[in-house]
Amino acid sequence: MIDGPRVAPAHGGAASSLVVLLHGYGSNGEDLIGLVPYWRDLLPGTAFVAPNAPEPCPGAPGGYQWWGLTSVDPRSRADGAARAAPVLDAFIDAELARAGLTEANLALVGFSQGTMMALHVGPRRRTQLAGVVGYSGMLADEAALAAAETHPPILLVHGDEDPVIPVAAFLQAEAGLTANGFAVETHVSRRLGHSIDLPGLQLGGRFLTRVLGA
Repeated sequence: MIDGPRVAPAHGGAASSLVVLLHGYGSNGEDLIGLVPYWRDLLPGTAFVAPNAPEPCPGAPGGYQWWGLTSVDPRSRADGAARAAPVLDAFIDAELARAGLTEANLALVGFSQGTMMALHVGPRRRTQLAGVVGYSGMLADEAALAAAETHPPILLVHGDEDPVIPVAAFLQAEAGLTANGFAVETHVSRRLGHSIDLPGLQLGGRFLTRVLGA
């Protein structure tokens, strides 16, 4: 079972909602849990958890990967996300049970490869979750969207100077999700590379506040 750092609700009581933060390739949960201070006051009843991906990342001490990036072939990307999905699903199930919550109280937030996981797993949950926020990512398997179990609202944020995942992949994700019936909000941050800026964090905070009913 994967695990990672946690932040309890700001109000000190039982959690009324849960945000699962999914890090990018070669990173770890400690990195992405750093987003929480930007949102915690907006979401005082929300618990946050940032699990480490299931595989150690070669060449990145202390870093993890959801799947290995040994190939840029789209099939390899789709297969990698499909292999990692059951691990993430089991983690989500355990976290919801631990907190006594349901998918209606759950949002996924991803960065880069973590966004690919959020967009892959979120729509395949049998019960619709509250929402998905994806930073600097793309779809792992666009063709599989047609078989989505649910259609949670989605916010995608990307930098227009991203050298790792070009903004064209963000536009392709927006088009693919919209064509398959998802309500998608988007934002492109000008002169931003493969990162998250303050406007993107503010948009994410407002989106999470709305979908989680905070």
